[in-house]
Amino acid sequence: MDEAQKKQDAELMQLVTFSIGEEEFGVDILKVQEIIRMMEITKVPRAPEFVEGVINLRGKVIPIIDLRRRFGLSSRGHDKHTRIIVIEINNMIVGFVVDSVSEVLRIPSSTVEPPPPVVSGLESEYISGVGKLEDRLLILLDLDKLLSHEERENLIGV
Repeated sequence: MDEAQKKQDAELMQLVTFSIGEEEFGVDILKVQEIIRMMEITKVPRAPEFVEGVINLRGKVIPIIDLRRRFGLSSRGHDKHTRIIVIEINNMIVGFVVDSVSEVLRIPSSTVEPPPPVVSGLESEYISGVGKLEDRLLILLDLDKLLSHEERENLIGV
């Protein structure tokens, strides 16, 4: 193994992993502010379809986005595993509803490949790569690209 390969293997990515349906996703742990249990979400009239509503988290009103709907999947009821991942994207605090949070994982950056061309269409610009683990694949999300500029503007008004 040459020095460049050793250095790349030494660069560990620390990720929070979560599930939506059968798929497992990962996001940079530095973007995650906290993970909370499901709570009462106040519906907001005329909000974008994927916005579930808002919550009051310690005095701050935070928009909540259902990642199932954002990814075009059918929504399902919340259960004891459902979590809200509170994240800062582009200086804005947003909560993402996920089916369950799995673990905090450290993976060498050398195990991450760019998304295959099949999924690199317009809708998947927020996929930053695919992590190859021993027995599974992990879809890495670029949260800054998950919402378009226009969608972020709409959320500010929520």
